[in-house]
Amino acid sequence: MADSLQQHKRGPGRSTWLRARKARPQLVLSRRPRRRLKHLRWGGRRRLRRRLLQAQAAGADWKDVACQVSHTDEARRPKTAAPNPAPSAAPTPVAAPSRPCSALLPIPPVRPVGPGRALLLLPVQQGFTFSGICRVTCLYGQVQVFGFNISQGQPAQDVYSTYTHSHLTINAVRYSMPEKSKKEIKREARTLLKSHLNLDDRCWSMQNFSPLCSIVLLEHLKTSTVKFITSYPGLSYVFTQENPAFQINPEGLALRSVGIKREKKKKGLLLSKSALSTLEELVNVSCEEVDGCPIILVCGSQDVGKSTFNRYLINQLLNSVSCVDYLECDLGQTEFTPPGCISLLNVTEPILGPPFFHQRTPQKMVYYGKTSCKNDYENYIEIIKYVFSSYKRESPLIINTMGWVLDEGLLLLIDLIRLLSPSHVVQFSSAHSKYMPTLTPGYVDDKDGLYTKSKSKIRNQGFKLAEFAENLEFADEEKESPVVFTGHKLMRVHSEFAFRITPRNRELHNKILRDLAVLGYLGHLQPPVPKPLSPLHGLTPYQVPFNAVALRITHSDVAPTHILYAVNASWVGLCKILDDVRGYTNGPILLAQTPICDCLGFGICRGIDMEKRLYHILTPVPPEELRTVNCLLVGAVSIPHCVFKNQRGLEGTIPYVTTDYNFKLPGASEKLGAREVEEKHRGKLHPKSKLYRK
Repeated sequence: MADSLQQHKRGPGRSTWLRARKARPQLVLSRRPRRRLKHLRWGGRRRLRRRLLQAQAAGADWKDVACQVSHTDEARRPKTAAPNPAPSAAPTPVAAPSRPCSALLPIPPVRPVGPGRALLLLPVQQGFTFSGICRVTCLYGQVQVFGFNISQGQPAQDVYSTYTHSHLTINAVRYSMPEKSKKEIKREARTLLKSHLNLDDRCWSMQNFSPLCSIVLLEHLKTSTVKFITSYPGLSYVFTQENPAFQINPEGLALRSVGIKREKKKKGLLLSKSALSTLEELVNVSCEEVDGCPIILVCGSQDVGKSTFNRYLINQLLNSVSCVDYLECDLGQTEFTPPGCISLLNVTEPILGPPFFHQRTPQKMVYYGKTSCKNDYENYIEIIKYVFSSYKRESPLIINTMGWVLDEGLLLLIDLIRLLSPSHVVQFSSAHSKYMPTLTPGYVDDKDGLYTKSKSKIRNQGFKLAEFAENLEFADEEKESPVVFTGHKLMRVHSEFAFRITPRNRELHNKILRDLAVLGYLGHLQPPVPKPLSPLHGLTPYQVPFNAVALRITHSDVAPTHILYAVNASWVGLCKILDDVRGYTNGPILLAQTPICDCLGFGICRGIDMEKRLYHILTPVPPEELRTVNCLLVGAVSIPHCVFKNQRGLEGTIPYVTTDYNFKLPGASEKLGAREVEEKHRGKLHPKSKLYRK
């Protein structure tokens, strides 16, 4: 009876073990290597881990190395140990560059090295995808973030991986190894780490160190712009999103202290093969160009990855050249300025985040005043010609275009290709994008634009653009000959982004990005960290007399009696016109037409004093540049509602917010193109200041 009971206590049968083995992940060792690993001593396990890391860095098969190391340790085992069957000859490790990431050895755990600091060891060709913001310093080796290479000895870079865009990845890059022994390489790495880490952290790094391994220091980052944006309720989700299934482990706690979170690789940026090949070719052309710098025009429909491609291309070019010029022609989703601008910038620093974190002062900028150029194409073309005339042809130029590629938008794009004469045209397409004809040089030659004619209609005359040539700065020998469109090289890119924006929520998503761009610009008003945050109503504005500046509403016709109603509590462009407005004793001074003039920055007209006849302007533009401002342009770009409704420190009635709004006032209705009004908000924007007091 006891024997029969003992038989029922046996372990599972062979079929059960087979099912369990099939269900195990690929990284789990099989039964035989696990038995060998069980009999290894502490020193043998340590050698096994080191060999696996070295083999992984060299691209070898980790299973073969595991078996080889296991057999080596068996030979060193004392004779009293139970012998195992003799292993077969281990094959020579073969490099496997195309092996999927799931079959590689996991990244070593992240180690905390102090409050708000963590150390990351990255074997070659492996990446660390994360969300959040941090400061990245490469202590040893070389890594790449968003196409920009960060090597040892270079300054730290601020990286912003937000939920509004694809998450960024820190990739280890294969670097050249000097002819040194492993001991000398470790001694060199230990010397570089000495000024950043203590003794225990250096020992941990050397224990897990392998050839071609990169050591990265992640530090907590807090800037005045981040503090300003997160001070408004509902905007902290842009940087961090709490996971209810968060597991408390040393790695998670270390990353949380830095302010980031590890994400799956599929949530990171994945470029298609056509995009990678196009990037490589454009970088080679920019570095080998002899006759002049290339002009690269990027076009395609909405949400196909044009802006992401431009950022990646800029970072790739900055690895080889000192600066890159950027011409912004997309009014709705600008890269370096608030929305509604056409600008030319000289980029010298990498772009490691979304647009609202790198708002910069352009070399040339004109405030168009709207996020779309529909029904005003001629002014749009004239502004682009005015801004493009400042391009000095000393560095590569990247031209960003709108996502409107149908009907008039396509004809407008053909005009831009003829006027700007790019050397390369990168055309994007995807499975979800609308049909767009292939913009070959022959197609552009035979197609009429909105303001230019096809080549067949101007035979034997060249391609003359008299008006355009007058606005550009040509050499004397170039002025005598007509401007001829010599053609371009077309490069097709098929986008494979995970598309989650639908036509229904696209407008809301774009509005959120535009509001974040405005908030990022207003973040420059805040004092640097660690000084406390100052609310906008607590900052001292500039006082501008009525007779010192001229006014113009760019997007709508407003009666002169209501012009100050439209200016108050509005987003204004601080511009410089050639006309002299001094000499007027009173004000306000109104312009009859919208001028094409330089815009030096932006501000908020937070109040109008009718008794002293002063505008109260809040702006981050330095005072030495404000002395040249003599024109205020008000467009359809509105101040985010959170600036009015969620300011800290206010008690009682909130200024400029009311539930009783008169839409019958000229310029107050959305139908007339005035400030955007969102019906879902309870409060409507309503000027309430000294201007309205009797």
